[in-house]
Amino acid sequence: MSVLLAVKDLAAFYGPSRALQGVSFELVQGGITALLGANGAGKTTTLRAICGMVRTEGSILFEGRAVNGRATESIVRLGVAHVPEGRGTFTALSVEENLRVAAYTRRDRSAVRQDMDMVFAYFPRLKERLQQQAGTLSGGEQQMLAISRALMLRPRLMLLDEPSFGLAPLIVQEIFRIMRRINEETKVSLLLVEQNAALALDLADQAYVLETGRVVMSGDAASIKNNEQIRRSYLGY
Repeated sequence: MSVLLAVKDLAAFYGPSRALQGVSFELVQGGITALLGANGAGKTTTLRAICGMVRTEGSILFEGRAVNGRATESIVRLGVAHVPEGRGTFTALSVEENLRVAAYTRRDRSAVRQDMDMVFAYFPRLKERLQQQAGTLSGGEQQMLAISRALMLRPRLMLLDEPSFGLAPLIVQEIFRIMRRINEETKVSLLLVEQNAALALDLADQAYVLETGRVVMSGDAASIKNNEQIRRSYLGY
């Protein structure tokens, strides 16, 4: 498979503070890659760096094109959609308005309608709540809306930051099952940051473990999941 995203020697900064220390990894087209590690390891910062939200050094190539130094909106137009921790929906707008805002730059109106039908097929509850204010949805429904908004961009890569955060276990299982369907049916690649390592490793093909801004372990997800020493030392289960 071809490499969709290639990150090499990535450093990221918040003001003078260096948060990433030469992170390198690859994500193949159509794959699911998990970034794992404790709080403060640099997982969220890695996603922000890919989106152009923090100052960086090193190389980030998306489909062979450098994205370093590009504005965030330019990176989105290339086909990268970010689902941030905390969902990031417009709480004062309705479900339908959130979805239409996500597609506002698109001119293919019939395709936009088709994509709305697609997200309703994945998340039927959103169709039932089409005119409901997003801020009044349950946490699980807000996460479904956040993922759906990203899909309305027709991305080739989705960055998901802690999609299970604050949700009941049954809702988490449903959302992860749907994310697998999305990956299989639309071929969109997923880069997943997730505190629940066991859950992420069940979904992912490949995984990278971060500690204090560095990659300390990488490999196929099944091998990392079955390595007891890695689980105890870095993943906490």
